[in-house]
Amino acid sequence: MTAPLTLRLPELVTGSRILAFGDHQPARVVTNDDLAREVDTNDEWIRSRVGIVERRIAGPEEGIVELAVQAGGKALAGSGLAPADIDLVIVATCSAETPMPSHAAMVAHRLGIQAPGAYDLNAACAGFCYALANADAAIRTGMARHVLVIGAEKMSQWIDWTDRSTCIIFADGAGAAVVGPASSPGVGPVVWGSDGAQADRIMIADRNSYIRQEGQAVFRWATSAIAPVALEACERAGVRPDELAAIVPHQANLRIIDAIARKVKAPGAVVAHDITHSGNTSGASIPLALSHMIERGDVPSGAPALLIGFGAGLAYAAQVIQIP
Repeated sequence: MTAPLTLRLPELVTGSRILAFGDHQPARVVTNDDLAREVDTNDEWIRSRVGIVERRIAGPEEGIVELAVQAGGKALAGSGLAPADIDLVIVATCSAETPMPSHAAMVAHRLGIQAPGAYDLNAACAGFCYALANADAAIRTGMARHVLVIGAEKMSQWIDWTDRSTCIIFADGAGAAVVGPASSPGVGPVVWGSDGAQADRIMIADRNSYIRQEGQAVFRWATSAIAPVALEACERAGVRPDELAAIVPHQANLRIIDAIARKVKAPGAVVAHDITHSGNTSGASIPLALSHMIERGDVPSGAPALLIGFGAGLAYAAQVIQIP
């Protein structure tokens, strides 16, 4: 009788950590006054409802790959690693111009990363948190050693610029992180899920359609359902809310951000308000916001930060990380 075959598995790693962040935004700034010249709106109306003052919009020559390459290149440089050290690239995006080939493969080639694992991931505004969880799992199980994770969106190409309910909100940009092995965990357990029964609350119906959302329904869901997810992520990571240095929710709406932060009850934490000058960049908003916070010196290296993604799907995810 033939003995059962035993397959060899990679050696497990204790944990992973983020080595560096990078970000990139288009040069073109669109203010509320600019939009008021095109649709029935005004600066006060936009500020009071979503908290946005201005947003960045990409030009025709700036696709998702270009945005991702710029952010990914900065994260790679900040990590001190060479392109040859990266063996997996994940691009989180929900605004792809084309379904194939993957943006990740093209980004890797542009950055000089040779033959990595490469794939795109679509969990909409929770995409970066999903991608980060996948990177962490790949490193801990030995499937990858260093992972480049990028959230990149060109939401402007899916916007009806005559619809004031959406054109005032969405914007373009990219944020990236390099993740590597660590002797102690620097990326906490992810708490994730979805509510497909409400998937039609935010959607693009087909390739000839624009993004549509039921703003009030999404607002009620986000302000009631997401804070418990965030608190569970803290509990699983063994971090009390009052130990957090930063809370970085998806930059959906200033009122949603502040409502979630109040329920988390972390008095010492800096809350990301990147939406004010960046708009809602969907899957790019969390790494973009945290990268800006680090650049400004708002958060100390080594401290814990809570990331909270939520949006279309209705997908959500949260985890605690150690700030690089």
